[in-house]
Amino acid sequence: LALELAGWGVRDPNTLRWLDSPPSAAFAQAVDLLRQLGAIAADGRITTHGREMTKLSAHPRLAHMILRSQDWGLQDIALTIAALLGERDLLRFSGTDRNVDLRVRLDVLQDSRSGPSTAQVDSGTRQRIKRTIDQLQRQLGANTKRIPSGDEEVGRLLALAYPDRIAQSRGSGGRYLLSNGRGAHLPPAQSLAQQEFLVIADLDAGDRDALIRLAAPISRSALEHDFSDAVEIRDRIEWDSREQAVAARREHWLGALRLEEARLQRADPTALTQAVLVGIREIGLQCLPWTKESKYLQQRLLFARATHSREPNPWPDVSDATLAATTEQWLAPWLSNVTRREHLARLDMHAVLSSFVDWNLQQRLNAYAPTHFTVPSGSRIPIDYSSDSPTLAVRLQEMFGLHETPRIAEGQVPLTIALLSPAHRPVQITKDLASFWARGYSEVKKDLKGRYPKHYWPDDPLCASATARAKPRKTE
Repeated sequence: LALELAGWGVRDPNTLRWLDSPPSAAFAQAVDLLRQLGAIAADGRITTHGREMTKLSAHPRLAHMILRSQDWGLQDIALTIAALLGERDLLRFSGTDRNVDLRVRLDVLQDSRSGPSTAQVDSGTRQRIKRTIDQLQRQLGANTKRIPSGDEEVGRLLALAYPDRIAQSRGSGGRYLLSNGRGAHLPPAQSLAQQEFLVIADLDAGDRDALIRLAAPISRSALEHDFSDAVEIRDRIEWDSREQAVAARREHWLGALRLEEARLQRADPTALTQAVLVGIREIGLQCLPWTKESKYLQQRLLFARATHSREPNPWPDVSDATLAATTEQWLAPWLSNVTRREHLARLDMHAVLSSFVDWNLQQRLNAYAPTHFTVPSGSRIPIDYSSDSPTLAVRLQEMFGLHETPRIAEGQVPLTIALLSPAHRPVQITKDLASFWARGYSEVKKDLKGRYPKHYWPDDPLCASATARAKPRKTE
């Protein structure tokens, strides 16, 4: 119907008055098939090939096959296939031993073949098939009268008529995937089950897989040659979770069928990077080579951002959640030549995070969130930013003489002071050093002096000399 309407110049069936309008979905599917067969152009107009198809008393699929077969010199086989498919099955099988190989029917049409032992030949159907062949020959003006055989060519011709039903084996069990994406399976005990590719002429719909009723094999080489224009080459570059590496493959697809794949030698660097980013997001940021130095920089930047009270906030958000959500922006430039998880070990995460801030902001960070604080004893003690409150863990004796709690972040945030015993065990944690000297020190002194009698325990810590030794030099 769709082909006839196109021949009349009708592109939209809704412009006509119908007793029963053709179902829109089925009509659209028919138009898509006719485009695939070259009968209708992209704009809906009928092509020259389509007009030739209308002159044959055969289904458009079979008419297309017959016309194209002339270019291959296989018109006689094509006419026989068309006649066979236009009639009921030539063979009547007993029980469930139905052979679905279309080539068997072509063999039976030859006088020298009587058919499989499990089937009877329908003589009436045989005569109608021969008459149909004669009719099609007259319509084409062909003179061939013989009924040909050509096992290797049957599948090739059938694929012209049913390009959407080219099927690829899914392995054992006679299960196949069609080029249109559907599944199908052969009945039990079929010799065709050994074939990698089939072309299906007739199938019964099923809930999941359709039952194949008639088919013929086709070789991989024939598919690649006859459908070279329809084969799509795709470069598949993706993260392989099992291998923990990028898989870069070049694949040849015919519809839903993957005909061939091989390793891609020169993959697009951008696509490789995108695949690695997928892997990193899948595994998590813990797969990156975080060092103590890089984590420390992250903690300082997070502290600066969290405590900055004025807008705009100059400090970047380098939280794990934000980093995980924005890997493409900050990490992609560092992933050149990285294709496997183990390659990530090459990254310098401190340099990566340092790229978030320019030189001027780095200098501001050193002042705003310094890495160390110089205590009265002269020791440079690292500041711990791993908790919500930056902490200075220092031996109590090194803080003698310091009246007030040190502050950072432009004086906004007092350091948490973890005062340690000579054995570096915490004895007091405070954010108010003056209060500790006034009210807590005397009790701590009593305890520590008994345990560490060789160390310096002055009565007035604010007037005493701080020392990193057991006792200040001047008291030794």
